[in-house]
Amino acid sequence: MGNTEFDPGFKEHRPWNAGRKLGAKRALKPQQVWSIRFWLDHQQRLRDRALFDLAIDSKLRGGDVVKIKIGDIVSAGRIKSRAIVVQQKTGRPVQFELLEPARTSLLAWLERRGGAIDDVIFPSRIDHSDHSSARQYARLVDEWITGIGLRREDYGTHSLRRTKASIIYKQTGNLRAVQILLGHTKIESTVRYLGVDVEDALTLAESTEV
Repeated sequence: MGNTEFDPGFKEHRPWNAGRKLGAKRALKPQQVWSIRFWLDHQQRLRDRALFDLAIDSKLRGGDVVKIKIGDIVSAGRIKSRAIVVQQKTGRPVQFELLEPARTSLLAWLERRGGAIDDVIFPSRIDHSDHSSARQYARLVDEWITGIGLRREDYGTHSLRRTKASIIYKQTGNLRAVQILLGHTKIESTVRYLGVDVEDALTLAESTEV
């Protein structure tokens, strides 16, 4: 192989997330979740509202969210209250709940979108036979975040995956439950993912009387 640095015919391909701030992204707080929902409704962005709600409730990675098919969440013309998808990264199935806000926005979007059970919920705007890309999803998340006045550097697609998991952990302290919901194979991964530290443990202990 030659030295590509001095090869005039060499064209460097930068990754789509080049220049983005690396490291853990913040989870959204409940009031921020509702602020984004209000902003999307005000902007009449029905598709985005359905995508946001599905991302929050499913707690899936972005690459999995955009690949969910209509048949994964619809049964007998109704949005399921629980669904199961196979994670791309692990190849393992994970189950998630769909609460009323998500069921309502998804139903409204699918009534507009149409499609068959084997079609993806969120098709690419370039190729309707394919799903939206992770890059497009990340761009949308940036728009939602900045739309309510938050810094895009502090949040990303993983913020949506972490949001409900973080809230559940703070309310219950049940790491095993969060591990199952995130589809982690090892609880150590859940500990790192949530950023659980000594301060969290002490706070939980202080709120528990014996």
